[in-house]
Amino acid sequence: MQKKFPRALLLFYILVAYVFIQFCWWAYSLVQLNSEIYNLKLEILTLAHEGSPELLIEKANLDQKLYSRIWMVLGEGSVFFILLAIGVWQTLQSFRKEVSLARQQKNFLLAVTHELKSPIASVKLYLQTLQKRELEREKQNEILARAIADTDRLGSLVENLLLATKIDRSDYMLYFEEVNLSDLIAQIVATHPENKRLKTEIQQGINMQADKLAFTSIVVNLLENALKYSPVETRCLVSLSQKNNKITLSVLDSGSGIPDEEKQKVFEKFYRIGNEDTRKSKGTGLGLYIVKNLVERHQGTIQIRNNQPSGSIFEIEFLA
Repeated sequence: MQKKFPRALLLFYILVAYVFIQFCWWAYSLVQLNSEIYNLKLEILTLAHEGSPELLIEKANLDQKLYSRIWMVLGEGSVFFILLAIGVWQTLQSFRKEVSLARQQKNFLLAVTHELKSPIASVKLYLQTLQKRELEREKQNEILARAIADTDRLGSLVENLLLATKIDRSDYMLYFEEVNLSDLIAQIVATHPENKRLKTEIQQGINMQADKLAFTSIVVNLLENALKYSPVETRCLVSLSQKNNKITLSVLDSGSGIPDEEKQKVFEKFYRIGNEDTRKSKGTGLGLYIVKNLVERHQGTIQIRNNQPSGSIFEIEFLA
Protein backbone atom coordinates (compact mmCIF):
# COMPACT_ATOMS: atom_id res chain seq x y z
CA MET A 1 0.00 0.00 0.00
CA GLN A 2 1.33 3.43 -0.92
CA LYS A 3 2.45 5.44 2.05
CA LYS A 4 0.42 8.59 2.66
CA PHE A 5 2.39 11.82 2.20
CA PRO A 6 2.35 13.77 5.50
CA ARG A 7 0.16 16.85 5.24
CA ALA A 8 2.37 18.89 7.56
CA LEU A 9 5.43 18.12 5.41
CA LEU A 10 3.55 19.22 2.27
CA LEU A 11 2.61 22.49 3.98
CA PHE A 12 6.23 22.97 4.97
CA TYR A 13 7.44 22.53 1.36
CA ILE A 14 4.80 24.96 0.11
CA LEU A 15 5.85 27.48 2.76
CA VAL A 16 9.54 27.14 1.82
CA ALA A 17 8.72 27.68 -1.88
CA TYR A 18 6.56 30.71 -1.03
CA VAL A 19 9.28 32.20 1.19
CA PHE A 20 11.91 31.70 -1.54
CA ILE A 21 9.76 33.37 -4.20
CA GLN A 22 8.84 36.26 -1.92
CA PHE A 23 12.44 36.74 -0.83
CA CYS A 24 13.65 36.84 -4.46
CA TRP A 25 10.98 39.38 -5.35
CA TRP A 26 11.78 41.52 -2.31
CA ALA A 27 15.52 41.37 -3.04
CA TYR A 28 14.85 42.37 -6.65
CA SER A 29 12.68 45.26 -5.44
CA LEU A 30 15.45 46.42 -3.11
CA VAL A 31 17.99 46.34 -5.95
CA GLN A 32 15.65 48.33 -8.19
CA LEU A 33 14.89 50.73 -5.37
CA ASN A 34 18.57 51.22 -4.64
CA SER A 35 19.23 52.07 -8.29
CA GLU A 36 16.25 54.41 -8.44
CA ILE A 37 17.24 56.08 -5.17
CA TYR A 38 20.75 56.66 -6.51
CA ASN A 39 19.45 58.27 -9.71
CA LEU A 40 16.90 60.38 -7.85
CA LYS A 41 19.53 61.60 -5.43
CA LEU A 42 21.73 62.63 -8.32
CA GLU A 43 18.85 64.57 -9.83
CA ILE A 44 18.01 66.16 -6.47
CA LEU A 45 21.61 67.19 -5.86
CA THR A 46 21.80 68.64 -9.38
CA LEU A 47 18.57 70.60 -8.91
CA ALA A 48 19.63 71.75 -5.46
CA HIS A 49 22.34 73.90 -7.08
CA GLU A 50 19.79 75.62 -9.30
CA GLY A 51 17.74 78.34 -7.69
CA SER A 52 14.69 78.76 -9.95
CA PRO A 53 11.18 78.06 -8.53
CA GLU A 54 10.45 75.53 -11.26
CA LEU A 55 13.50 73.52 -10.32
CA LEU A 56 12.62 73.68 -6.61
CA ILE A 57 9.15 72.33 -7.39
CA GLU A 58 10.72 69.55 -9.44
CA LYS A 59 13.05 68.76 -6.54
CA ALA A 60 10.09 68.54 -4.14
CA ASN A 61 8.31 66.16 -6.54
CA LEU A 62 11.39 63.99 -6.75
CA ASP A 63 11.66 63.97 -2.95
CA GLN A 64 8.03 62.87 -2.68
CA LYS A 65 8.58 60.17 -5.29
CA LEU A 66 11.63 58.91 -3.41
CA TYR A 67 9.76 58.70 -0.10
CA SER A 68 6.81 56.94 -1.79
CA ARG A 69 9.10 54.30 -3.28
CA ILE A 70 10.82 53.73 0.07
CA TRP A 71 7.49 53.29 1.94
CA MET A 72 6.13 51.04 -0.82
CA VAL A 73 9.05 48.62 -0.52
CA LEU A 74 8.94 48.78 3.29
CA GLY A 75 5.22 47.95 3.13
CA GLU A 76 5.86 44.99 0.84
CA GLY A 77 8.59 43.76 3.17
CA SER A 78 6.29 44.09 6.20
CA VAL A 79 3.54 42.11 4.49
CA PHE A 80 6.11 39.50 3.49
CA PHE A 81 7.38 39.04 7.05
CA ILE A 82 3.85 38.99 8.50
CA LEU A 83 2.82 36.28 6.03
CA LEU A 84 6.05 34.44 6.80
CA ALA A 85 5.32 34.51 10.54
CA ILE A 86 1.75 33.30 9.98
CA GLY A 87 2.97 30.53 7.70
CA VAL A 88 5.61 29.37 10.21
CA TRP A 89 3.04 29.39 13.02
CA GLN A 90 0.52 27.39 11.00
CA THR A 91 3.21 24.92 9.94
CA LEU A 92 4.31 24.42 13.54
CA GLN A 93 0.68 23.88 14.57
CA SER A 94 0.27 21.29 11.82
CA PHE A 95 3.45 19.54 12.91
CA ARG A 96 2.24 19.43 16.51
CA LYS A 97 -1.09 17.96 15.45
CA GLU A 98 0.61 15.37 13.25
CA VAL A 99 2.97 14.36 16.07
CA SER A 100 0.13 14.21 18.59
CA LEU A 101 -2.02 12.11 16.26
CA ALA A 102 0.89 9.78 15.48
CA ARG A 103 1.56 9.33 19.20
CA GLN A 104 -2.10 8.63 19.93
CA GLN A 105 -2.33 6.14 17.06
CA LYS A 106 0.80 4.40 18.34
CA ASN A 107 -0.73 4.17 21.82
CA PHE A 108 -3.96 2.90 20.29
CA LEU A 109 -2.18 0.13 18.37
CA LEU A 110 -0.24 -0.88 21.48
CA ALA A 111 -3.43 -0.87 23.55
CA VAL A 112 -5.46 -2.84 21.01
CA THR A 113 -2.66 -5.38 20.67
CA HIS A 114 -2.59 -5.86 24.43
CA GLU A 115 -6.38 -5.89 24.72
CA LEU A 116 -6.65 -8.59 22.03
CA LYS A 117 -3.74 -10.78 23.13
CA SER A 118 -4.58 -10.93 26.84
CA PRO A 119 -8.13 -12.38 26.63
CA ILE A 120 -7.22 -14.65 23.73
CA ALA A 121 -4.32 -16.09 25.75
CA SER A 122 -6.56 -16.46 28.81
CA VAL A 123 -9.34 -18.23 26.92
CA LYS A 124 -6.81 -20.57 25.30
CA LEU A 125 -5.32 -21.41 28.71
CA TYR A 126 -8.78 -22.09 30.19
CA LEU A 127 -9.70 -24.40 27.30
CA GLN A 128 -6.38 -26.26 27.53
CA THR A 129 -6.94 -26.71 31.27
CA LEU A 130 -10.39 -28.22 30.65
CA GLN A 131 -8.97 -30.42 27.89
CA LYS A 132 -6.03 -31.83 29.82
CA ARG A 133 -7.36 -32.12 33.37
CA GLU A 134 -10.23 -33.86 35.06
CA LEU A 135 -11.74 -31.18 37.25
CA GLU A 136 -14.71 -31.05 39.58
CA ARG A 137 -17.89 -29.64 38.17
CA GLU A 138 -17.67 -26.52 40.33
CA LYS A 139 -14.12 -25.80 39.16
CA GLN A 140 -15.16 -26.36 35.54
CA ASN A 141 -18.00 -23.86 35.91
CA GLU A 142 -15.60 -21.32 37.43
CA ILE A 143 -13.14 -21.69 34.53
CA LEU A 144 -15.95 -21.47 31.98
CA ALA A 145 -17.28 -18.31 33.64
CA ARG A 146 -13.84 -16.70 33.38
CA ALA A 147 -13.54 -17.75 29.73
CA ILE A 148 -16.97 -16.27 28.99
CA ALA A 149 -15.98 -13.02 30.76
CA ASP A 150 -12.84 -12.75 28.62
CA THR A 151 -14.89 -13.49 25.50
CA ASP A 152 -17.31 -10.72 26.49
CA ARG A 153 -14.33 -8.41 26.91
CA LEU A 154 -13.21 -9.23 23.38
CA GLY A 155 -16.71 -8.69 22.07
CA SER A 156 -16.91 -5.30 23.80
CA LEU A 157 -13.60 -4.25 22.27
CA VAL A 158 -14.67 -5.26 18.76
CA GLU A 159 -18.02 -3.51 19.23
CA ASN A 160 -16.28 -0.27 20.26
CA LEU A 161 -13.96 -0.46 17.26
CA LEU A 162 -16.90 -0.92 14.91
CA LEU A 163 -18.95 1.79 16.62
CA ALA A 164 -16.08 4.31 16.46
CA THR A 165 -15.75 3.56 12.74
CA LYS A 166 -19.49 4.08 12.22
CA ILE A 167 -19.43 7.36 14.15
CA ASP A 168 -16.72 8.69 11.85
CA ARG A 169 -18.93 8.00 8.84
CA SER A 170 -21.36 10.73 7.84
CA ASP A 171 -24.12 8.22 7.07
CA TYR A 172 -24.30 6.77 10.60
CA MET A 173 -27.88 7.12 11.79
CA LEU A 174 -29.62 6.55 15.14
CA TYR A 175 -33.11 5.08 15.43
CA PHE A 176 -35.04 6.88 18.13
CA GLU A 177 -37.88 5.35 20.09
CA GLU A 178 -39.51 5.78 23.48
CA VAL A 179 -37.12 4.19 25.98
CA ASN A 180 -37.59 3.71 29.72
CA LEU A 181 -34.15 4.84 30.88
CA SER A 182 -34.79 3.77 34.48
CA ASP A 183 -35.38 0.14 33.53
CA LEU A 184 -32.61 0.11 30.90
CA ILE A 185 -29.90 1.41 33.24
CA ALA A 186 -31.01 -0.88 36.07
CA GLN A 187 -30.78 -3.84 33.69
CA ILE A 188 -27.32 -2.84 32.45
CA VAL A 189 -26.02 -2.54 36.02
CA ALA A 190 -27.63 -5.83 37.13
CA THR A 191 -26.08 -7.81 34.25
CA HIS A 192 -22.64 -6.19 34.45
CA PRO A 193 -19.87 -8.69 35.39
CA GLU A 194 -18.73 -6.37 38.20
CA ASN A 195 -22.17 -5.36 39.44
CA LYS A 196 -21.05 -5.90 43.06
CA ARG A 197 -18.85 -2.84 42.66
CA LEU A 198 -21.78 -0.73 41.44
CA LYS A 199 -24.52 0.99 43.38
CA THR A 200 -27.44 2.91 41.94
CA GLU A 201 -29.71 5.84 42.71
CA ILE A 202 -32.28 5.59 39.93
CA GLN A 203 -35.48 7.59 39.83
CA GLN A 204 -38.25 5.42 38.40
CA GLY A 205 -40.40 6.16 35.38
CA ILE A 206 -37.96 8.29 33.37
CA ASN A 207 -38.61 8.01 29.63
CA MET A 208 -36.88 9.64 26.67
CA GLN A 209 -36.66 9.41 22.90
CA ALA A 210 -33.39 7.52 22.42
CA ASP A 211 -31.57 4.91 20.38
CA LYS A 212 -31.57 1.94 22.77
CA LEU A 213 -28.34 0.36 21.50
CA ALA A 214 -26.49 3.68 21.42
CA PHE A 215 -27.68 4.61 24.90
CA THR A 216 -26.56 1.21 26.16
CA SER A 217 -23.10 1.92 24.75
CA ILE A 218 -23.05 5.26 26.58
CA VAL A 219 -23.81 3.64 29.94
CA VAL A 220 -21.53 0.62 29.45
CA ASN A 221 -18.54 2.75 28.45
CA LEU A 222 -19.05 5.10 31.38
CA LEU A 223 -19.23 2.14 33.77
CA GLU A 224 -16.12 0.54 32.28
CA ASN A 225 -14.24 3.83 32.61
CA ALA A 226 -15.32 4.34 36.23
CA LEU A 227 -14.48 0.77 37.30
CA LYS A 228 -11.16 0.81 35.46
CA TYR A 229 -9.78 3.78 37.38
CA SER A 230 -11.32 3.09 40.78
CA PRO A 231 -9.65 1.01 43.50
CA VAL A 232 -11.02 -2.55 43.64
CA GLU A 233 -12.29 -2.12 47.19
CA THR A 234 -14.44 0.91 46.29
CA ARG A 235 -17.84 1.13 44.60
CA CYS A 236 -18.99 3.40 41.79
CA LEU A 237 -22.32 5.20 41.86
CA VAL A 238 -24.75 5.38 38.93
CA SER A 239 -27.37 8.09 39.33
CA LEU A 240 -30.40 8.94 37.17
CA SER A 241 -32.85 11.70 37.93
CA GLN A 242 -35.28 14.07 36.24
CA LYS A 243 -36.20 17.62 37.21
CA ASN A 244 -38.80 19.34 35.06
CA ASN A 245 -37.67 18.68 31.47
CA LYS A 246 -34.03 17.92 32.29
CA ILE A 247 -32.75 14.35 32.67
CA THR A 248 -29.40 13.89 34.43
CA LEU A 249 -27.27 10.76 34.27
CA SER A 250 -24.16 10.70 36.49
CA VAL A 251 -21.44 8.13 37.07
CA LEU A 252 -19.19 8.75 40.07
CA ASP A 253 -15.88 6.98 40.68
CA SER A 254 -13.24 7.06 43.40
CA GLY A 255 -10.14 7.07 41.24
CA SER A 256 -7.27 9.53 41.15
CA GLY A 257 -9.32 12.08 39.22
CA ILE A 258 -8.61 13.95 36.00
CA PRO A 259 -6.52 17.15 35.87
CA ASP A 260 -8.42 20.21 34.65
CA GLU A 261 -6.21 20.56 31.56
CA GLU A 262 -7.05 16.97 30.56
CA LYS A 263 -10.83 17.07 31.03
CA GLN A 264 -11.61 17.96 27.42
CA LYS A 265 -8.77 15.97 25.89
CA VAL A 266 -10.04 12.64 27.28
CA PHE A 267 -12.97 12.84 24.83
CA GLU A 268 -10.62 12.91 21.83
CA LYS A 269 -10.23 9.80 19.72
CA PHE A 270 -7.36 7.53 20.90
CA TYR A 271 -6.46 9.94 23.70
CA ARG A 272 -5.40 8.46 27.02
CA ILE A 273 -3.64 10.10 29.94
CA GLY A 274 -0.01 9.00 30.22
CA ASN A 275 2.16 6.80 28.01
CA GLU A 276 1.11 3.39 26.76
CA ASP A 277 4.48 1.86 27.66
CA THR A 278 4.12 2.70 31.35
CA ARG A 279 0.34 2.83 31.79
CA LYS A 280 -1.13 0.14 34.04
CA SER A 281 -4.82 0.49 33.22
CA LYS A 282 -6.27 -1.22 30.17
CA GLY A 283 -8.19 0.56 27.42
CA THR A 284 -8.01 1.84 23.85
CA GLY A 285 -8.90 5.54 24.14
CA LEU A 286 -12.20 5.00 22.31
CA GLY A 287 -14.71 4.68 25.14
CA LEU A 288 -15.13 8.35 26.09
CA TYR A 289 -14.84 9.40 22.44
CA ILE A 290 -17.83 7.17 21.69
CA VAL A 291 -19.72 8.44 24.75
CA LYS A 292 -19.34 12.12 23.82
CA ASN A 293 -20.37 11.58 20.21
CA LEU A 294 -23.43 9.50 21.10
CA VAL A 295 -24.47 11.97 23.82
CA GLU A 296 -24.30 14.84 21.33
CA ARG A 297 -26.33 12.83 18.81
CA HIS A 298 -28.99 12.58 21.53
CA GLN A 299 -28.86 16.41 21.85
CA GLY A 300 -27.22 16.07 25.25
CA THR A 301 -24.17 17.54 26.96
CA ILE A 302 -21.45 15.89 29.05
CA GLN A 303 -19.06 17.40 31.54
CA ILE A 304 -16.51 16.14 34.06
CA ARG A 305 -16.48 17.40 37.63
CA ASN A 306 -14.24 16.52 40.56
CA ASN A 307 -15.61 14.03 43.05
CA GLN A 308 -14.94 14.47 46.75
CA PRO A 309 -12.66 13.40 48.35
CA SER A 310 -11.23 11.80 45.16
CA GLY A 311 -12.28 10.69 41.72
CA SER A 312 -14.41 12.13 38.93
CA ILE A 313 -18.08 12.67 38.15
CA PHE A 314 -19.20 12.22 34.54
CA GLU A 315 -22.49 14.11 34.30
CA ILE A 316 -24.74 13.96 31.24
CA GLU A 317 -27.84 16.10 30.71
CA PHE A 318 -30.65 15.44 28.23
CA LEU A 319 -33.88 17.23 27.46
CA ALA A 320 -36.89 15.05 28.17
